This record gives sequence, C-alpha cells and structure tokens, in this order.
Amino acid sequence: MIEIERKFLVTSTAYQKQATSKERIVQGFLNTDPERTVRVRVKGDKGFLTVKGKGNDTGVSRFEWEKEIDVVEAEALLKLAEPGSIDKIRYEVKIGAHVFEVDEFYGDNEGLTVAEVELSSENENFESPEWLGLEVSGITKYYNSQLSKHPFKYWGGKN
Repeated sequence: MIEIERKFLVTSTAYQKQATSKERIVQGFLNTDPERTVRVRVKGDKGFLTVKGKGNDTGVSRFEWEKEIDVVEAEALLKLAEPGSIDKIRYEVKIGAHVFEVDEFYGDNEGLTVAEVELSSENENFESPEWLGLEVSGITKYYNSQLSKHPFKYWGGKN
C-alpha cells in the first residue's frame, strides 16, 4: 500500500495523440490534514474513497489506500467535502514499460497540466516523453488536496 510516484509539469499537448484512454474525474476532500488526506472521487461511472498518508522526505513515496464505492455514494460524499474541488480530464499514455497519467485541470486550476508515473522503486528508471517538463514530486502545492484549497489561477508567477 505504498505508492511510489513521480510528478512532472507537462510542456505540450502532444500526449493527447499518444493517449490510450481519456476520462473525466471530479473529486473533493473530506480531510486535507498534511498527515493524511481523505479523498472522494467520481471517475466515469465509478466512485472511489482514498486515504493518503504523509509523503517521505523525497515526496515520492507515501501510504495510499483506495476502495471502489458506489458512484451514488461517492456523489453523496462529495456534498460533504471541504470547500474547493478538482475537475480534470485524465489521459493515460503508455511510454515504454510505464503508463503516465496526464491530468488537464479545469475550473480554478485551468491551465495546469501534470503527469504522474508510478514506479516499483524510487530509483526505477523510466523513459521520458518529449512533453515531460520540470519535476514537481514532493512540492505540496501540486498535490490535488492543495490545489482544491489554493487553486492554480491564484498563484502569482504561476509555476
């Protein structure tokens, strides 16, 4: 249940043509405490409840527990969420042996596009696509839980 994930800014829309899937995600947070976040998500016609722990020193590894729940339950839980929500389109792009999840944000986070790749170890090598930009792993302002409270549109110099 340890998630090892690296996160990057995206420099172009080239990933869209490489994507194998595309799906809208709406999510809110029942708890955004830095020690643990509790997220409720509607992804397509499915609901999910997720608990994430605090990241390690590098910000690449952290505890994650996720359970699929009925979409009607997820929609009801979204009504209990803290103020601020996340609305995004997720593209899945296979590059070499890995799948990158590229999130295009909308609403108050429009203009931000972030790619994540899950790894089996922090030092695992992966092929970097040409559209992969600056690494932002461990920079908390890029966490969805923080984007829900401090959206991209309010950032001064943006990135």
